[in-house]
Amino acid sequence: MKIKKVAALLILFFVSVFSFAQGGKKLDKIIKRDYTIIEGTVSKISDKTIEYSLPGETLLIVLDVSQIARIDFASGRSQTFDVSQGSSSASSTGSGYVAATEIKQNTIAVLPVPFLNSDTQQSSEEMAKFAQNDMYNKLLDKSGNIAPLTVQDLRTTNSLLSKAGIDYHNIDSTPIEDLEKILGVDNIVAAKVSYTINSGTTSTTYNSGNATISNNDKKVKTNDYSTTTANNQVYYYYTVYFDMYKNTSKIYSQTRKPFLAIKDSWMESVQYLLKRSPIYVKK
Repeated sequence: MKIKKVAALLILFFVSVFSFAQGGKKLDKIIKRDYTIIEGTVSKISDKTIEYSLPGETLLIVLDVSQIARIDFASGRSQTFDVSQGSSSASSTGSGYVAATEIKQNTIAVLPVPFLNSDTQQSSEEMAKFAQNDMYNKLLDKSGNIAPLTVQDLRTTNSLLSKAGIDYHNIDSTPIEDLEKILGVDNIVAAKVSYTINSGTTSTTYNSGNATISNNDKKVKTNDYSTTTANNQVYYYYTVYFDMYKNTSKIYSQTRKPFLAIKDSWMESVQYLLKRSPIYVKK
């Protein structure tokens, strides 16, 4: 009896260790095009299918690659799958995937606006959102001038981009045809702001002709009294890149540098370029 009990305890011990090892194992993540996520172990990938097993199972499950958007492997590598050809393409960037949405005709979407410091090569998330919101509001204010186009709600645009793993960091490297499929629009306005900052010192002198000074205990009037004040001035030099697309084709592309080197002068350039774009009609 004692031997049987010891054997049973050993079996339970090994089963527990095996279960713990399985539970602690990092799994691959299969992200499908309908946004569902499957966690398991991918064992084989071909041009048409992948094979994987669920945690704690050895049974292999076959899945068509046309249903897959991306696989995030336990090793940290990612592999995306092309929506148009259904073939896999390796990717180490961890970028998002294309999930096609029904195209709404005569709808325009405003993309996030990369806001890049040319000196440091640093992008500002806050300014990217602010610039996108500014351009969106400018289009809404002039909705009568861009008819029959309808501006897609900004929340809808950003939500769809977020699901696809796209933001101001990688928006420039995402093909327009993919963006139109993701957003479900046939028109897109894309902009980018690049800038440098310089500083300088200016001086201001004030003169007074009625100053009184003391000279050997005698008060003497003089016209030579003056004060000089030094001021530090910050100068912003912007370049605004502005593009419009319709049915994946670029229909308008302009670059503009604001005349004034002040903090918000880029906004004037956006307004100027919008009014001269082919979607704007004066009324």
